[in-house]
Amino acid sequence: MKALIIALIPLALTAGVSHAQDHVHGAPPDPHAGHAMGPSASGPPDVPTSADDPGRPRRPPPPRAARSGPAHAADALWGEAVMARAREGLLRENGDVRATAVIIDRLEARIEEDETSGLWDVGGWTGGDINRFWWKSEGEVAPDGEIEGEVQALYSRAISPFWDVQTGLRQDVAEDGPDPTHLVVGVQGLAPYWWEVDAAAFLSSRGDLTARVEAEYDQRITQRLILQPRIEVEAAAADIPELGLGAGLTHVEAGLRLRYEIAKEFAPYVGVDWSRDLGGTASRTRAAGGETEHTAIVVGLRAWF
Repeated sequence: MKALIIALIPLALTAGVSHAQDHVHGAPPDPHAGHAMGPSASGPPDVPTSADDPGRPRRPPPPRAARSGPAHAADALWGEAVMARAREGLLRENGDVRATAVIIDRLEARIEEDETSGLWDVGGWTGGDINRFWWKSEGEVAPDGEIEGEVQALYSRAISPFWDVQTGLRQDVAEDGPDPTHLVVGVQGLAPYWWEVDAAAFLSSRGDLTARVEAEYDQRITQRLILQPRIEVEAAAADIPELGLGAGLTHVEAGLRLRYEIAKEFAPYVGVDWSRDLGGTASRTRAAGGETEHTAIVVGLRAWF
């Protein structure tokens, strides 16, 4: 009997120490101790969050008297006119800011065989985040110095975070040839995969309907070196003999430009540009003795301010 008591003493001491440690650390007894746990025991605990709000006390709705006062309680202290000016200032400082930008997208010399021509593609806007006035101009200077281009004046309104609808007028300018006025309706914005898109339809004062889609993408090689592929497609709804255009797709242009940003606002570039007349337009170009396909080396500048 004495030997049995001596053998049980270590077991009793061990249980007592474990029980004392639980009380010292403040650990409550486990109600599931000794019970088998299901498969969910290996996963994270099912803790209520604010998403479904089961663990928070329910709040009673506010009393009706809480909404019976003025829409802006500060008006009662400072006056409606003073607070109206303060709210306008707050709105302006938090998104309704008026700004202006000038963007030189392409200003380049084009070298094709032994001839050099020029090209400009510039624009700008003024306004806020939703409503803006846009102006655009693009054109070419032929090797013999003849200038042909266009100018657009557009109202632009944001319809989503990445897209604007634009409408306005376009005036063509040509030293030798027709220079009609067009009604412009188009969209401009950022397409998936970061393609910058500018698409528009043009209805001229002569009743001619044409369209143009431009898309370009900036692929950063380094923080300053950027490779930009660009494509442009033009189309006409019907033959326009005075412009040498046939119905359908009339022209396609694709280019690749490598620019170096000396500063974000100033970036010279070099590249190659290929263009081709299509369909009935190509037939009219050949009949007039012209070339339907051109490839040029370009050297230019992209800037904005």
